[in-house]
Amino acid sequence: MTTANFRPLSSYIEYPVDEMKQRATSFRKDMQRRRTVRHFSDRPVPREIIEECLLTAGTAPNGANLQPWHFVVVSDPRVKHEIRVAAEEEEAEFYHRRAPKEWLEALAPLGTDEHKPFLDIAPYLIAIFGKNHSELPDGRRVKNYYVHESVGIAAGFLIAALHNVGLVSLTHTPSPMGFLNAILDRPADEKPFLLLVTGFPAEDAQVPVIQKKPLEEIVTFI
Repeated sequence: MTTANFRPLSSYIEYPVDEMKQRATSFRKDMQRRRTVRHFSDRPVPREIIEECLLTAGTAPNGANLQPWHFVVVSDPRVKHEIRVAAEEEEAEFYHRRAPKEWLEALAPLGTDEHKPFLDIAPYLIAIFGKNHSELPDGRRVKNYYVHESVGIAAGFLIAALHNVGLVSLTHTPSPMGFLNAILDRPADEKPFLLLVTGFPAEDAQVPVIQKKPLEEIVTFI
């Protein structure tokens, strides 16, 4: 059994309380500007920017530090179109046959349907997979723990990182998403978590008028 190896926490920075408040407010206001976007520009985005954002995602906390995620970054127009065709097929089935009435009513204010042109237009589609097993440096194959939770946190980090650099994103979750394994040649042991569409917004991009719940509705202090 591997023994634990520790070192001093040298990266921690403590801020004065007034600065903590300022930083908390500044970050909150910046994140409140973030909007899910469905109208993308085809303007190219330098790959190194996406790489830096993915490295940020890779810093997310996760079960036993096994880092049970894999990101497939798609920019090839042919592959993007293949994903669009498969996604729209699943979405058509959802909107016209599988979705319950109340779900469709909940989606109606967002104006979504089975047509997903952004999958062709946006410069990058980032398919995020959860890995059920990992291979250790010594070659042993081990079970990953808290995969769904870990990958969800990493996806949140990635969305925030993309927003931080001035890009917009869309969390696209056609269900089921098994077609991503086939198109992107990922093993069956990896499960698609979501398809993150990212790039610059179209000049005429619009977003629905929505409200976020106030603090008292989402938090209980005890």
